Amino acid sequence: MKKNISIAIDGPAAAGKSTVAKEVAKRLGFIYIDTGAMYRAFTWAVLEAGLDPKNEEESCSLVGKVNIELQPNGMVICNGTDVTKEIREFRISSNVSYIASYKKIRLELVEQQRKIAKTGNCLMDGRDIGTYVLPNADVKIFQVASLDERTDRRYKENLEKGIECTREEVYSDLKKRDYIDSNRAFAPLKPAEDSIVLDTTSMFFEDVVETITDIIKSKMSL
Repeated sequence: MKKNISIAIDGPAAAGKSTVAKEVAKRLGFIYIDTGAMYRAFTWAVLEAGLDPKNEEESCSLVGKVNIELQPNGMVICNGTDVTKEIREFRISSNVSYIASYKKIRLELVEQQRKIAKTGNCLMDGRDIGTYVLPNADVKIFQVASLDERTDRRYKENLEKGIECTREEVYSDLKKRDYIDSNRAFAPLKPAEDSIVLDTTSMFFEDVVETITDIIKSKMSL
């Protein structure tokens, strides 16, 4: 079996990538790299510094000053602070796409992501993993779902986590993030030419996990 297998799962916000990727990685014994959490952590740092996430110059002034650690247990540490729960708050979700669109910030975080990917078999999810971060990934999945379905999933998830919001706010936020992610000049959200597009709108979680796991096993002869 090939060493340092890399799997890329991309797709729009709230498509269920992270939840699915985490479970697939667990079943395969791969390292899971949540790139979205890294951009959320950087967004948290920008807001904590009193800077405007919509202002590229202000936000990029923190490049080189934000230390992000992804713990094996899922904990996210930013500059020594546990931000695991805070980065899922609406104030982060509504601003993270701005931060992720800035080239200087993406270049810094992408470098970190590529270094982690070299440490062993890994599964990485995000917006541009298959097209930019790991263009030579062994398997590329582009996971999608309808905007209404993604809204329902994220709204339910927020309520379960005690995050106050309305369904209308979630719908509007996801629609805005879709536009920003797909239209940014640097490394926009789009499926790689060699990716497998998987529409999960009508699929249950377990079905998605099994489908992606089977695709990986089949392609990599695991």
